[in-house]
Amino acid sequence: MTFPTPPDTGAFDADVTIVGGGPVGTMLAILLGQRGKRVLLVERWTAAYGRPRAVTYDHEIARILATLGIDSENDPAIGYHDELYYWRNAQGENLQVVDWQSISASGWRVRYWFNQPDLEVRLTGIAATLPGVTQLRGWEGVEPAQDAQGVTLELRRNPQEAGATGATRTVRARFVVGADGANSFVRERLGIANEDRGYFFDWLILDMIPKTPYETIRPHQPAQWQLCDPRRPTTIVPGGPGRRRWEFMVLPGESVEEIQTPENAWKLLAPWGLTPDNAELERSAVYRFQARWAKTWNQGRCAIAGDAAHLMPPFAGEGMCAGLRDALALGWRLNGILAGRLGQEVLGSYTTERLAHARHYIDFSQELGKIICIADEREAAERDARMKADLAARGHRPVPTDVCQLGPGIWSADAPHAGELSAQGIVEANGRRDRFDQAVGYGWIVLALDADPAEALTAGQHAQFARLEGRLVRIGSAGRPGDAIDVNGTYARWLGRIDARYVLLRPDFYVAATANSPQVFRQRFDEVLVRLHLRHDETAQALAA
Repeated sequence: MTFPTPPDTGAFDADVTIVGGGPVGTMLAILLGQRGKRVLLVERWTAAYGRPRAVTYDHEIARILATLGIDSENDPAIGYHDELYYWRNAQGENLQVVDWQSISASGWRVRYWFNQPDLEVRLTGIAATLPGVTQLRGWEGVEPAQDAQGVTLELRRNPQEAGATGATRTVRARFVVGADGANSFVRERLGIANEDRGYFFDWLILDMIPKTPYETIRPHQPAQWQLCDPRRPTTIVPGGPGRRRWEFMVLPGESVEEIQTPENAWKLLAPWGLTPDNAELERSAVYRFQARWAKTWNQGRCAIAGDAAHLMPPFAGEGMCAGLRDALALGWRLNGILAGRLGQEVLGSYTTERLAHARHYIDFSQELGKIICIADEREAAERDARMKADLAARGHRPVPTDVCQLGPGIWSADAPHAGELSAQGIVEANGRRDRFDQAVGYGWIVLALDADPAEALTAGQHAQFARLEGRLVRIGSAGRPGDAIDVNGTYARWLGRIDARYVLLRPDFYVAATANSPQVFRQRFDEVLVRLHLRHDETAQALAA
């Protein structure tokens, strides 16, 4: 793949300075660097943190990673389990069963398992191939100062690094993004307040590397499940290929310092068949599970993403996923602004869309936490009776994972199913058979089923769509020609379900507009353009100069 040469930014050291070189900040740097933008990625540590943190991601993240050439289905560093996700009581009875074994609507499995340090190495390596991305490690932000044209950021050598000299430097960028974690300096300096649910539970995280596959040690145990035992609520999940994770709730009155010692870790693991003889203890650490979010995610030319913007309990496995969605949502907006196509006002919708979306998963994770974080036996018995009855009432059918809609933003409020993640199927296009994103591509796309997408736009709309680098794609159903052939009928079923023949897709795979007729589609298309703050040609040329 070839990348455009970064433009000369004159007095600016970068188009975007990103503070925080974890997966969220690095993903954003890649998305900008691939489009020829100059990026300065500032990370306070010179060496990557080599211990696991996140261990799972969902189908939407698999779809995003696929655009970078990371194939979650066939990558040896990424795993999946064709099993359901069980919630069981102390007696081993099912309380809840979640469908984590199906192929999702977005064309990937519902859930994947990985080792975060491995993924970070991959992302950092991709960023290193981009000529416009500069990685500055061992430095931390001190003070941002923004004006109408850009942001000046003071940096210093991280004093906690060995051999730190106290050196400082000043960098200037058109935009600054803080992807610098829960204690974000960018968020703090911008004066952005958090909304805190007051939800605090301490859990001991034990990351294990069994010396033989764990299924040979406990052959009849599910791969992924929750033990809702009030004597010790416990989570048991994969940690990526060759790894397993146990999470034990710290009970009232227990010492955080004592419970995370290796001696205590092995005591807790003994009932699960793990000993120093058959497994390696990779990490033992107590984490505080929290539920909070920043009240706004952008201020002028500054924005925040990832843990700087939101924290959620891990029970839904959506923490890092939310951060990578932030990166994608910011990426296409900043690329459009820096190219002179979109007005800076478009950053306002980053907050409204992503905040509502993340809050949904915070609420969902917190509700799951209320199920498992019960240490009182009487309360647990009441929970068990209620949940077993609910499960029996629906015939023990697994519940599907939910579809979450964006908050108010760049999508037509009048279009049914706009603001939702688009479906993806296997297509034949451009001489290959693959998922749509890989065979056709992604970006702004007008998709039409057995119809000419060009007829859905006026001449003026065609010109505006071209400024977005938009593409028109006709999906042909069985026996009908098209730019892409709907191999398994996925698009026919999806568009039939949402009652649409035309769909406007965004670069982050979300639906911006739907309609059954060209006339209605044109109206909804115009609504999206207004919300995009699309620049006129003369304005765009001045901004890009």
